[in-house]
Amino acid sequence: MPIELRTLTDGGQTATEIAREVAGFIAGAHESLDLALYDVRFETDAGALVLATLLAAEQRGITIRLVYNVDHPGPIPVPPPPEMTPAAIEALPVPTRGIAGIPDLMHHKYVVRDGTDVWSGSTNWTDDSWSRQENVIVRVLGAPALARAFALNLDELWSTGKVENTGRVEPRPVTVDGGTEVRAWFTPEYGDTLSHRVAKFLGRARRRIRIASPVVTSGPILGTLVEVVNEGRCDIAGVIDETQVDEVFRQWATNGVSAWKIPLLRTILTRAPFSGKPSTHWTPESLHDFMHAKVVVADDVTFVGSFNFSRSGERNAENVLEIHDSTIADLLAAFVDEVRNRYPATTPPPFEG
Repeated sequence: MPIELRTLTDGGQTATEIAREVAGFIAGAHESLDLALYDVRFETDAGALVLATLLAAEQRGITIRLVYNVDHPGPIPVPPPPEMTPAAIEALPVPTRGIAGIPDLMHHKYVVRDGTDVWSGSTNWTDDSWSRQENVIVRVLGAPALARAFALNLDELWSTGKVENTGRVEPRPVTVDGGTEVRAWFTPEYGDTLSHRVAKFLGRARRRIRIASPVVTSGPILGTLVEVVNEGRCDIAGVIDETQVDEVFRQWATNGVSAWKIPLLRTILTRAPFSGKPSTHWTPESLHDFMHAKVVVADDVTFVGSFNFSRSGERNAENVLEIHDSTIADLLAAFVDEVRNRYPATTPPPFEG
């Protein structure tokens, strides 16, 4: 199958296990590797395995470019700041480019291999991401048209060194082997359009909706979900990160600008079976065990990638794969159900309005 999925759960796999998969993908390169990584740690045993494979690729003559997020002042609740140190990345003997993350993040986690294969999803390259977070890895193999879209996005970041005005790659449909239609979406250029696209498929769903996202704050998506929930239009359920969503509610209640979203999100979380992972509050030294998967399933269409379904996600540099395939949708819907069944029902703070 040209589309391969790997789902991660808290404690369901070891960091070394996933590092071996990353290293295997890198080791398969014959010509080039383009990497866009929000957060990567090579200082651990698992990270050292990936680093050794990357350096071996460079020694084999593989053309490598690596872009990473820098300069965000942090701490921020959604998404949490990266663990990596720019000095450690810059010290690598491969071409690197820091992407200024003010005010918006370079939040990608993808690799393009040999202009034909793509590694994407929600998973950062850190031990906690690999072993203590819910995440999804998507590999699309033998799809040069799709890989080209990702390479063009990296070209933008590499040439400008900033998030602003990137993501201008048109989300054209690509048919991969087996007849599956896939689109690659990039933000910030297509951020608003992507949220409306997700909302459109949510509104059309008649059989099922499944959502896994640390937070859900995009206006179009919230508005559509409220309609679906209130009308009982289809089977809808999901999981969020309870700790991060509570922080969002607190911010909305105090800033006034987004307070109108409070009753919408509260309606969704209380009238549909949503669970919330009580993750550890972020500090640089804390366990980073977030509910980190970013998946929307609407009937047989799936949106999966680095994009929190949020207003800030629309402004970041993010990527999403829109996949029209019933098998993929079934697998990821089952993953969402598995994760949400691990955690208690979400309990959003009371809203008074």
